[in-house]
Amino acid sequence: MDNTTRLQYLSAMGIDVWVPRTYAEITEIEGMAAGTAEDSWASLHAEMRACQQCNLCQDRQQVVIGAGNQRADYMWISEAPNLAEEQQGLPFTDGSAELLTEMLRAMQLSREQIYITNIVKCRPPEDRDPKSQELVACETFLQRQIALIQPKVLIAVGRIAAHKLLQSKAPLADLRGIEYQFLGIPLVAMYHPAYLLRTLTEKSKAWQDMQMALTLLNKTKNNDKPSI
Repeated sequence: MDNTTRLQYLSAMGIDVWVPRTYAEITEIEGMAAGTAEDSWASLHAEMRACQQCNLCQDRQQVVIGAGNQRADYMWISEAPNLAEEQQGLPFTDGSAELLTEMLRAMQLSREQIYITNIVKCRPPEDRDPKSQELVACETFLQRQIALIQPKVLIAVGRIAAHKLLQSKAPLADLRGIEYQFLGIPLVAMYHPAYLLRTLTEKSKAWQDMQMALTLLNKTKNNDKPSI
């Protein structure tokens, strides 16, 4: 009786038989047990550029992934890309870019020290607000960006980003000035620079929010210090 027939008889009788596994089989099992491979910027960027999870992929010129320090302490999460940002492939390349630079300078930061991305990675037609399914389609991408960067403070810039991250429809005026948590990371909501350019009287409130972000970063760093 050959070995294959013997194993079939034993299996039919309900007898378990140990069979040595090949190296390939062991590697496959270990990989399944360990879960998926560690994420990387290269794989994330490739998936973003190839994404077709919502209708925004049909008319986009390019995906606006994000820009800045990939190990930043501060991660700024803005709204959907507008036409200028889509054309450049970078966030904050429109008329609000200069004000953003000035805001960062007031925090003693530069754009190279932070990471900026959008809550939605593709531009909605006519720069309209993103729809709920479009927000959901990009949700995993944003979470993976956060996991790769591991920022100490998140800043939700503008109404749309704040509503999505905080799961709230309250006016941004009511959401700002409060410390939140998102994925266990401190979060501050603030007005978008484009809004501040239209409403100069609110600039002082934006500065208050930036000061809160600075305080949260210092508090987080102090909590991370080993006790003596």
